[in-house]
Amino acid sequence: METHPNFKLNGTSFSDNALNEFANSLVKEGKPFEVPIGNFILDWTNQSKMVTVSTSGSTGKPKQIQLQKKHMVNSALATGSFFNLSARDSVLLCLPCDFIAGKMMLVRAMVLGLQIDVVEPSSNPLKDTSNSYDFGAMIPLQVQNSIDKLYRIGKLIIGGAPLEKKLENKLRSLKTATYETYGMTETITHIAVRKLEVSNFETIPTVTVKTDERGCLVINAPKITDEEVITNDVVELISDTEFKWLGRYDTIINSGGIKLIPEQIERKLTKIIDTRFFVAGLQDDTFGEKLVLVVEGDIDMPNLLMQIDNVNDLSKYEKPKAILNIEHFIQSANGKVLRSETLSAALKN
Repeated sequence: METHPNFKLNGTSFSDNALNEFANSLVKEGKPFEVPIGNFILDWTNQSKMVTVSTSGSTGKPKQIQLQKKHMVNSALATGSFFNLSARDSVLLCLPCDFIAGKMMLVRAMVLGLQIDVVEPSSNPLKDTSNSYDFGAMIPLQVQNSIDKLYRIGKLIIGGAPLEKKLENKLRSLKTATYETYGMTETITHIAVRKLEVSNFETIPTVTVKTDERGCLVINAPKITDEEVITNDVVELISDTEFKWLGRYDTIINSGGIKLIPEQIERKLTKIIDTRFFVAGLQDDTFGEKLVLVVEGDIDMPNLLMQIDNVNDLSKYEKPKAILNIEHFIQSANGKVLRSETLSAALKN
């Protein structure tokens, strides 16, 4: 694939040959986080029309899938159009390039002619650079730890996990234009974006959506994928380019005939719980499934129970029947909480 003449990586311009030499040097001599960057650049610049990528494993076992390079280019162009990115704009890559989000930051830079700085992925990435950037991408944990430095990024997209209400409220007071994204590896990162001032996601150019009989999102993105993508995400459809995300179909809890969407309950509980947590369903002889709350780290159990009881917009069905505690949540390689594994571990405590 051709590289835009304005592309720079860590301040350096490259001819095609020099870029390949640089990538080879990263693979052979780079730091651990630089090796997948080198490998991806070599994959991107070779003659193959496909790139093999790994899914994150947050909603199932990680797997290898193949993506067409032309679709990745189209995704980069759509993102550039949506966010008004121009050649020579500065961008920050602070996500691991083992997965699609990090790879696509490189693709956007190479396709759009952006000037990209790479820092080692960490929970506080802006501590490793004093530069300012036009555009960046982070996961919520990185955003939380970078609040006091985010003024150095003009536009920031946030993905990898749902954005908690408390963090969202903090971000609204900042000058940085922040957006929550919706997407997956199969759709080459985001196909929809939500401004924090509104509750609905808006699709990027050429993408339309509908729902199936379960109320789950179905994505039609002909320039990004050859087939419709049927998801397990329950949504409220506003139009063929706009939707409100409600939660995951495969995590819905049926408790005594009442269907509970964990993600909606969690948004209400963020008002009172500062540490990481999630709710889940456990098999129960009386209710079929009972709602339980799983909390990371030390907690004041009696106080938490009292606070839950006082959450006004939490219905009686949405109040957990039990609270489980675990020192550390189990995560995937790119930092997503593995709910099933964490729940099993918490039950053994």
